[in-house]
Amino acid sequence: MAIEFNTIQKEGLSVQIANAIRDAILEGRLASEERLPSEAELSERFGVSRSTVREALKRLAAQNLIRSERGSSGGAFVNRLTWDEAQDNLVTTTRLLIGMNNIPLEDAIEARFALETSALPLAVENRSDQHLAAMAQEIARQRDKLTSDEEFCASDVAFHSAIASATGNPLLSFQLAAAFEAMQPLMNMLVYRLRDRERIADLHESLASALKAGDSSKAADQLDALAAYTKDLAAQRRKPRDG
Repeated sequence: MAIEFNTIQKEGLSVQIANAIRDAILEGRLASEERLPSEAELSERFGVSRSTVREALKRLAAQNLIRSERGSSGGAFVNRLTWDEAQDNLVTTTRLLIGMNNIPLEDAIEARFALETSALPLAVENRSDQHLAAMAQEIARQRDKLTSDEEFCASDVAFHSAIASATGNPLLSFQLAAAFEAMQPLMNMLVYRLRDRERIADLHESLASALKAGDSSKAADQLDALAAYTKDLAAQRRKPRDG
């Protein structure tokens, strides 16, 4: 068993045990779907009561790192984290960090577009007809007069998520899509009353056209223009407050 058993102190035993098992999972010393030792075995090896071990396992289950199964072949098992679960966690954490730490809107905009700009060369190289079709579909939704503001915001996220997917890199796509879902709705919520929806759709269409043409430079220029427009909207939003 690849858990460190000799580092447990007397205070906060359940927390320390949970952290020791968590570290073993995150460092790959405990594999996905691997069965943990029984409560009795963990109790003996950590030198603590079974109730302390049980509390530690509850902490790990709350973090979705392990699950319990009943039956003769049951016990506690290391969970296999899905991409969707990981993305939901990253989106939630990013939103909490922005909301709880007074991150300026301008900083969020800068970070969000810097991430996408870095991914554009890969998106240009690896985009498929399916990705281009997804972008075209979202642009059409954005030009539809019947599209509500809420639907427009969702379409905005979907458009840029298609660019993330077009990179062909699952880790990069995961990071980008989570950033878009975490930050784009915040930006939209704050500036949607000021923006020109047709202008955004035009910028999206130019960006999609550059991706289709395989022109990284033009794609970067269009994304820069979209970033500048977004920053301008953020500045307009602040003017009445500053005045």
